[in-house]
Amino acid sequence: MTKNGHSHMGAGSFPLVSPDLFRELVSAAADITIIVSASWMIVSVLANPANATFGQVKAWEGRPVSEILRPESYEKFKGCARQLAFGAGPSRAIELNHAERGAEGPGDFPVRYTLHVLNPDGALIMLGRDLRPIAEAQQQLVNAQLELERDYELQREGQTRYRAVMQATSDAFVLVSMPNGRVVDANDAAAGGLGMEKDALIGGFLVHELDGRRLAELQTFFADPVSVSTATPFELIARRSRHRVVVVPSVFRAAGDRFALCRIDLPDEVANPGSETMDAISSLFRLGPESVVFTDRNGVVRAANDSFLALCDQAGAQAVVGQSLGEFLARGAVDLKVLTENARRNGAVRVYATRVRSTAGSEVPVEVSATWLGDLPEPVLGFVIRETGRADVLRRKGPGTVQSAQSVAELVGASSLREIVAQTTDVIEKICIETALELTRNNRLAAAEMLGLSRQSLYVKLRKFGMAEKDEA
Repeated sequence: MTKNGHSHMGAGSFPLVSPDLFRELVSAAADITIIVSASWMIVSVLANPANATFGQVKAWEGRPVSEILRPESYEKFKGCARQLAFGAGPSRAIELNHAERGAEGPGDFPVRYTLHVLNPDGALIMLGRDLRPIAEAQQQLVNAQLELERDYELQREGQTRYRAVMQATSDAFVLVSMPNGRVVDANDAAAGGLGMEKDALIGGFLVHELDGRRLAELQTFFADPVSVSTATPFELIARRSRHRVVVVPSVFRAAGDRFALCRIDLPDEVANPGSETMDAISSLFRLGPESVVFTDRNGVVRAANDSFLALCDQAGAQAVVGQSLGEFLARGAVDLKVLTENARRNGAVRVYATRVRSTAGSEVPVEVSATWLGDLPEPVLGFVIRETGRADVLRRKGPGTVQSAQSVAELVGASSLREIVAQTTDVIEKICIETALELTRNNRLAAAEMLGLSRQSLYVKLRKFGMAEKDEA
């Protein structure tokens, strides 16, 4: 030192300090400082005065290090201390968990230590940094993450319940965002009532699928429900299905946004029939003696009952579904075109005579009635097919009786004269000519066309049966 009391210190040098000052510096630099002897006994413990959470650490002095550390932490300490004793590496930081041997619970706390060799004898100084604030922050982060996961599970459970209720209910519901009127969600019942697919309905505007006098009023309600004096109901028309619907909206808020849950009431004519009626119709379709077939507008089979399968000798419904009904008719596409066009134009075809082909190539004479079901969301054609084979002919009595004449008269217009005469006698041919003249009010040209004859052939047959004089009279 100089005579003025100043020491000569070069750059990078560290001055000698008194033991008391060193003690203060160490205790201030670290949260906890432990001096350990070469035999790993605690010589001294210094706690930072600013950290009063360590408790009575002075009680550690004179005890082995193993008593203040957990077993796994003590193994880490031994490994690091041995490396320093043998000069195997520089000082490094290790994290140790403090606890009294056998103690559990709140007495545990983690500390990050750096170990340094004090003297050649192997004494160590452990400078520790309290990790409890970091551990608490980490625990808070884990708790927050668990809370988020619980909230997510609750939200997903709520969404699952909502979806289940929407699909299970038979009522039609549409969820509309306000004030733009865009459809947020809808169930299948609502989509079916509006005559469209659910995926096409969601994301669009509900007012675009409706029509009617109060449509503008409904649109105004979505924009500002307060301005509409009468909120419910709105009687409108579904643009696609052309069914009358009644929209009953109910406004609520969710997450600051307004929504309208619209119940769509369908009219009685499109409402689902009672379960008993549906069961009866289903049983009649399956067990009825008449063949029943449903096709689309082009005649492609969608469903057929067992009677039709037996009529055309098919093993199962999979053999006919997806096929054109014309493939099972004698005149193929010609029969199908006549039936479908007349049914769609007139609503129904009452009796149409043709034959059904089986897989073996045989043909069965039948009468077909067709009905156009155009009021469904996807219109279909319904066919009822009745067999009119040899059993009906055999049940008729002889051709000379009155009952036989009536039966033959019923065939006029359903078959050509050539087919009728092939199964009957001249008496039946005479009865057919008389019936044709009666139906046409003695119009020979019309009668000839009905019987499939030329006018000259009709005159020949009239003279043959002695009907010419009677007709002229």
